[in-house]
Amino acid sequence: MKKPTVVFICTENSARSLMAEAIAKQRYSDRFEVFSAGTAPTTPDAKALKALAGHSFETANLSSKSLAELTDVSIDYAIILCSKANQECAEGLAAKHILSWDFPDPKVGNTDKTYETTIHELAERLNMFVLLYDKEVRVK
Repeated sequence: MKKPTVVFICTENSARSLMAEAIAKQRYSDRFEVFSAGTAPTTPDAKALKALAGHSFETANLSSKSLAELTDVSIDYAIILCSKANQECAEGLAAKHILSWDFPDPKVGNTDKTYETTIHELAERLNMFVLLYDKEVRVK
């Protein structure tokens, strides 16, 4: 059976969405194919990568990508992590399910604490998402 696809979307695909991708790949790759993308991608944020590495998340293959690079990917779950990306792409996004999780940008606070908080909160939200997903799958 094909694993469902989860794509984390943020404007720059430099911090929040890359963090979510790294967490989900490490913890839930047995259940999902995981990607991230941006509506206007830049480059990976060095502090985000450092914070992820500090929690033993793999960062070597993380890169900022455009949503256009995923046109061949059938998206089961699009999880939009910022309000700007939600405004820019939610209506035209071809995904079976679209979730909007508006997380504060850790680059605004620009401290180690803001990045740590983002990792913790993303991990908690992903845990809840997977618990609900698993419950739904078992019901069917």
